[in-house]
Amino acid sequence: MHKRVLFAGLFHETNTFVEQPTRFSDFQVLRGEELLGCAGDSSPLGGALESARRLGWTVIPVVDFRAPPGGVVEDEVVEVFWREFRRTAEPQLEARLDGIFLVLHGAMVSQSVLDVEGEVLARIRRLPGAAELPVFGVFDLHANFTQWMADHSNGLIAYRENPHTDARESAQRAVTLLGKTFDTGRIPKTYWSHPPIMWPPTGTGTASEPMLSLERLARQIESTHENIWAVNILGGFSFADIPETGVGFSVVTVGIEAEARTILAQLNSIALQRREQGFVIEPTVESVMPQVLSVNPEVTEARSITDYELWVTNSDLGPPSVPRRRGSKSEAPGLTVLVEPSDNIGAGAPGDGTGLLRALVRYKATNAAIAINDPEAVQRLRAVPIGTQLTTPIGGRGSTLDPGPLELAVELVSRSDGKFRLEDKQSHLASMAGDSFDMGPCAVVRHGGILILLTSRKTPPFDLGQWRSQGINPENLSVIGVKAAVAHRRAYDPIAARTVWVDTPGPCRSHLKALPYRRVQRPIHPLDE
Repeated sequence: MHKRVLFAGLFHETNTFVEQPTRFSDFQVLRGEELLGCAGDSSPLGGALESARRLGWTVIPVVDFRAPPGGVVEDEVVEVFWREFRRTAEPQLEARLDGIFLVLHGAMVSQSVLDVEGEVLARIRRLPGAAELPVFGVFDLHANFTQWMADHSNGLIAYRENPHTDARESAQRAVTLLGKTFDTGRIPKTYWSHPPIMWPPTGTGTASEPMLSLERLARQIESTHENIWAVNILGGFSFADIPETGVGFSVVTVGIEAEARTILAQLNSIALQRREQGFVIEPTVESVMPQVLSVNPEVTEARSITDYELWVTNSDLGPPSVPRRRGSKSEAPGLTVLVEPSDNIGAGAPGDGTGLLRALVRYKATNAAIAINDPEAVQRLRAVPIGTQLTTPIGGRGSTLDPGPLELAVELVSRSDGKFRLEDKQSHLASMAGDSFDMGPCAVVRHGGILILLTSRKTPPFDLGQWRSQGINPENLSVIGVKAAVAHRRAYDPIAARTVWVDTPGPCRSHLKALPYRRVQRPIHPLDE
């Protein structure tokens, strides 16, 4: 008998320290048969649908809501999703369903619900006929996993890589495990633990400690324990202020609870021993820029930064294990990537912070580029002829932590519709958006030796197609400012001679003690001793 599986998605990483709410209009919504159009694309949903088709399942597509990371989600979003999900699910449950598959994030917060995924899962379980149904799915490594998520699901499978190069593969792995349930008749349970630790996103890269050792141990456990179907290592999302914020572990098993608890205790112990390794603090931009740019009053702005002496190495600053460009030396000219985690678009920041831009201007950087999300500036430039020189305010509106808009004299270089195809179909951006992305109407302006890409929609800097779509070749630049933490590395590491992380004002600072937490369970590292 063909298996009938209901598919749906609800995907948002919520930063509760961002002032602007995430509204229904911010979500891309697919309904019914529209979901099937994602089959085979680069998203987790696309991978899951492809695997379901290969297994011969009958897919019941319901609804898929997804939005880029941002502020607290308006309650309307959750309730509209639930109404549409329930409208389809109830008659299908009455007819016959064999399972439910969900594409989630795991760190979604609404105005009234701190644990949106747990709430949705609990509501699903209360539907007639769903209490004993296998509920599987895929979710982000940066989830703040909760007891409700464990209690009301059977097999939620996390990404294993950060940057999230395996999001699609993880969804397919989750589908395979649901198929294993169908084949064996064994329905697993999920057990969860939350050590008292929070790490900023900069400390959760899986190529570096402590995530590297934790992921390796998880794979070893999976390979040596027959009853353990999955061990999920969760870096957590430290910018969501809820009781469960922080590092977490979950075990999906058909074995006894004691075995799972022993494994969770082992993982907790390792995380506590290595807690300082995940607490990464960047140096201030003011302390770094003199090293990055050799400022000389006699040097004209027309001179390329590649003529300067650059002596910041990859290992000097920022998260470790950043691979250098093949054949490059740390002291040689080449592209310097300046990473600004405090305005990390991938963690919900507004992407219009002026901290790094101000430093580039102050130090007269040349052959440099930075992207700023500023739809107001794009609108002001809409009717201006290319080549026009004018003074305009840029950025600084999205967070009260920023000094505010920066008035700059600029020249309009180009305009575009902002749409681009992803160059890397395994990138972190692909896990969020699929094969293409829309930055909204864009304008490129020049201030001295700095190109500024102004977007109308904040765009995580995870794919070089963002630049090439604007006629800018990133490999030919000397400095690029990147509003990210770790996920940019897959795109930028291969072309960078060096990467430097810097601290600026913003809602995603790695210095977690500076954020106004009210709900996290205390004590917790690094907020408490």
